[in-house]
This record gives sequence, C-alpha cells and structure tokens, in this order.
Amino acid sequence: MMRAYIFPGQGSQFVGMGQDLYDTYPTAKKLFDAANEILGFSITDVMFKGPEELLQKTAIAQPAIFIHSAILGTMTPDFKPDMVAGHSLGEFSALVASQVVSFEDGLKLVKARAIAMQKACEKNPGAMAAILGLPDEVVADICKTINEVVVPANYNSPGQLVISGTHQGVALACEALQTAGAKKVIPLKVGGAFHSPLMEPAKEELAIAIDQVAFKKGSCPIYQNVTALPTANPEQIKQQLIQQLTSPIRWTQTIQHMVQDGATEFIECGPGKVLQGLVKRIDQHVQTRSIS
Repeated sequence: MMRAYIFPGQGSQFVGMGQDLYDTYPTAKKLFDAANEILGFSITDVMFKGPEELLQKTAIAQPAIFIHSAILGTMTPDFKPDMVAGHSLGEFSALVASQVVSFEDGLKLVKARAIAMQKACEKNPGAMAAILGLPDEVVADICKTINEVVVPANYNSPGQLVISGTHQGVALACEALQTAGAKKVIPLKVGGAFHSPLMEPAKEELAIAIDQVAFKKGSCPIYQNVTALPTANPEQIKQQLIQQLTSPIRWTQTIQHMVQDGATEFIECGPGKVLQGLVKRIDQHVQTRSIS
C-alpha cells in the first residue's frame, strides 16, 4: 500500500482550528509559538478565537492553514509519505512534509506569498466561480470566447471546475455557461482572481522570497499543481511554485497520476475534509481519510 498525503488550500480555515493541538502537544505549541514570532503577530489568537472576518483575509488565512496542516504532519506518529501533493497553498505544506523546506522557511514563503497575492488582488480586482456539471473542455472553450480576462483556475474533479478573472469576465462566463447547461454556477467568496493572469504582479515578490530559502531534494516526490507530475528536484519545484500563481490547479490530473503511480490511500492533512471528497469523485476505488 502506497500512502499519498494531501494538503488543503485557502477556504478550509475555520475559527478554532489547531487549538486542540496547541493545548495537547508541547511540540505543537512550540511550533505555533514560533509561527507567531515569524509572522510578527499572534496568529494563534485569530485561529483560535477569530473573528471569522479576519481569518478569511488572504494574508491571515494562508499562513493559518499552512501552520495547521504542517504541524499535523509532524504530529502524526506513523507519518511516512510515499508521495505528497497540496491544493494551491497546500503545496507549501506538502513541501514541509517531503522535507524540501523546513517549517520555518515554509511559513516565511507562505507569508510572502499571501502578502504578494493580497497586493495583486488590490491592484487587479477579480472574482471566481465554481462551475458544476459541464465537461472541463466545454468550460475552457467558453472562457476563451469571453472578451475579458477569465480562465479555468481549479480543475477540482470531473465536472467541477473553478473559473477566475475580472468581475465582468466571470459574470459573462457564468451567464454563457448556464446557457450551455451547467447544473450550478456558484460565485465564490474569495479575495480576488487567484490562478489567473491577474496574479502576475505577485510573481516577482514570491520569486525574491524563494531565492532566500534553501530547498533540499525531497524525501519523496511532490506532485505539483502546474504540471500534475512528480518531482523531487529543488529547481523545478521553485519554478513551478512561481508559475502556480497564474496557472490552473490541475487537481484532477494530479490525483489521477498519483493513482497511476501506485497510490492506494489518500490522507488529507489539515483543516476540513474537502480534498477527501474530491479524491473520491476522481477515483472511487482508493481509500481516503483525514487528520484534522
């Protein structure tokens, strides 16, 4: 049996996340306290007590999810992944799990990424929407017909694709996709147009932060969002982390490749259980469970 550990992205945060770990395990408490010091404020206060509105902000949500997910990985007694992957932000937790970067360096990168993305959202406002019930290629083709920025952003599972772009672009695409037969079109409560060309301004800041961190060869392959393919090569990992900001998250293809390469059990490590559900929609034959 080959184990694949998978790590969630932004949107899985909730008030109270991680407090049981903090209160129960001295090792976890030490890492939470280190995170507060690295970030320069008490993120544990926001994670444990809220308010929810603050926890939803990109600059808070991203480090909070990373901290929770990465600490869970270190606290699992039998943690020995054969392969790892993370959904968008979760890719940074996966890097810690595969020992490519340390917890501390991973958090520094997430902090830089979150700030850069927040700035890009303010410079280039945008929106995202989930499209259910249409083939991926139909959604992609319709996006190409819209005379505004709107692109596929998250290939979450067959028949579930998230689009991203300008407010006008997403609105026009949603109207066209409903006409084409989409079962549901759901506007998402997000801060901007993630994984679209509107995130281009964030690339330079993230690249600078990445250059300041030591990347090691992974202890196991990480399947990255940009290509959905495995790598343990530090230089490839760095480049794809930067490209990920403006590229779609190929989650469907990632899980398919992991299964093809022998994964039989998927363990979601972090707040929530969203990825478990997506994995089951992609392949009903694999085992799934979560550590939260």
